Amino acid sequence: MNTPVLIKCLSTSLLVLTMFQASPVWAQKSKKKAKENVVSEIQKERNLTQAEYYFAEGMKFYVLENYAKAIDQFQKALEANPDNGGANYAMADAQAKAGNSTQAVVFAEKALRLDDSNKYYYYLLASLYEKEKKYPQAVKVYQDLMKKLPEDPESYFNLANIYLFQEKYEDAIKLYDRIEKTIGINEDVVRQKQQIYLKLNKTDEAIAESKKLIEAFPGEIKYTILLAEIYMSNGRSKEAIPLLERIIQEGSEQAQARLILSDIYRSNGQTEKAEQELLAAFSSPDLEADTKVQILASYIKVLKDESSKKNALKLADLIIKTHPNEAKAYAIYGHLLESSKEKQRARDMFLTALKLDNSEFETWHQLIRLDYELHQVDSLLTHSEQALELFPNQGVFWFFNGYGFLMKKDYEKAVLSLEESKKLSGSNKQLLNDIEVLLGDSYNGMGDYIRSDASYEAVLANEPENATVLNNYSYYLSLRKEKLDKAKQMAGKLLEKHPDNPTYLDTYAWILYMLEDYQQARKYLEKAAAKATNGTVLEHYGDVLYKLGETELALQQWMKAKQLGESSDLIDKKIAQKKLYE
Repeated sequence: MNTPVLIKCLSTSLLVLTMFQASPVWAQKSKKKAKENVVSEIQKERNLTQAEYYFAEGMKFYVLENYAKAIDQFQKALEANPDNGGANYAMADAQAKAGNSTQAVVFAEKALRLDDSNKYYYYLLASLYEKEKKYPQAVKVYQDLMKKLPEDPESYFNLANIYLFQEKYEDAIKLYDRIEKTIGINEDVVRQKQQIYLKLNKTDEAIAESKKLIEAFPGEIKYTILLAEIYMSNGRSKEAIPLLERIIQEGSEQAQARLILSDIYRSNGQTEKAEQELLAAFSSPDLEADTKVQILASYIKVLKDESSKKNALKLADLIIKTHPNEAKAYAIYGHLLESSKEKQRARDMFLTALKLDNSEFETWHQLIRLDYELHQVDSLLTHSEQALELFPNQGVFWFFNGYGFLMKKDYEKAVLSLEESKKLSGSNKQLLNDIEVLLGDSYNGMGDYIRSDASYEAVLANEPENATVLNNYSYYLSLRKEKLDKAKQMAGKLLEKHPDNPTYLDTYAWILYMLEDYQQARKYLEKAAAKATNGTVLEHYGDVLYKLGETELALQQWMKAKQLGESSDLIDKKIAQKKLYE
């Protein structure tokens, strides 16, 4: 009975054994599949290695800001491993840097799909949406991040900024409230809320925020000052005054409090009190020199009377006393002195400023310009050369340098500097005209009359009424006895507009003298001599009188010319011989 059962079981076992071990076809297939699996794993490893290599190469180019090559390497990395979140993020960032926003969004979206635990993927995608003005999508990204990382304040700040841009102020306020619950009372958050409340004309809410800061940080006086500023700027100065007075009494942050008090008193018409508080603030070394300079700079624009100028100079003096090593303090003092017509003192202040800091172009310009206006030629040459060492490409400094050499009658050096100025001043038409005026004088001094005349003509082409050129050009033509009709026309044109100017009268008379029209020359020289301040005019008058046979009167004028100075080298000979020498 048992034998058949045993035989059956043995038969089944043999069948199974035959299926797994005895079939040669099945065994071959199994070996092939195993081999394919090994090859697949090797290929995967190879792809990962390639992806890592290309990614690393891409990052090298990214750091060098060569985004085109970085993108090319990242693309190869993604071809080898397309589902790598980091590579997609890097590609998105590089595309964004290259200005390809649309493509950047595609990769950023994929990076976030592949790994939604990395907050930086959210930040990048949201910022890209913002650039494309897809604000709803950006909002959703930040909201998703806030669900993932509810303790991350940056996402709240970023989302609040989007709401502010969209003028969704109430939504922004709610977010800032959530931030405060997470990180506590924070100055940046409070200030943002205050700005929103003030924009919405909710002054009481803005004030409440300040009070919240004061309660949270009782030792921080700046928050009390902030509250006082809000009171003041919203027409509630009376409530600001006790706060500021308390700060002053406590002896902390006095200068800032006094500045605000000064503004309050000034707006209330209490000028004397305002000046007292301002002087007290400027006396404090705690108030930064830059702040004081800015206040004084605004003063310069509104100086109306002697009293305001006097107060401004007091403030400038206080800056120097409290900040003796601040170049800006002396520079602003110089500006104030110049506006008060104290040019010499102003020049000295600019010079002191440059001894402390010689890097300021504007201070050099002010100093050299005042040397020019004060006719301090030696200083002008020294300072312009010092300035050119620092600013060799500034045409204005070459101009002043050329002017200095012209005044010294070193015409060749004058021409060199002025021609350099001309090269560097191509866009400044007024300066170019001024350069041509001086070049005309300088070339004339060198005896290069062709270039001299060309410079004068260049000026007259742009400014037909240029008084300096009309006078000098016509006078030099008369001395050369050339184009006397042209010289007479130019001098006459000038005299029509300035009939009482002794220099222009003298020029016109001297042209008449060269034309041998002595009677008419005498007429104009008599008028010029009555107002003459230099010997040239009187010497010319004497020369005309001599030509008219009035020797004694001529001698009197020559003697007066010698006393005044600026006469010719022949004046002594004329007086001694009582005779005209030309």
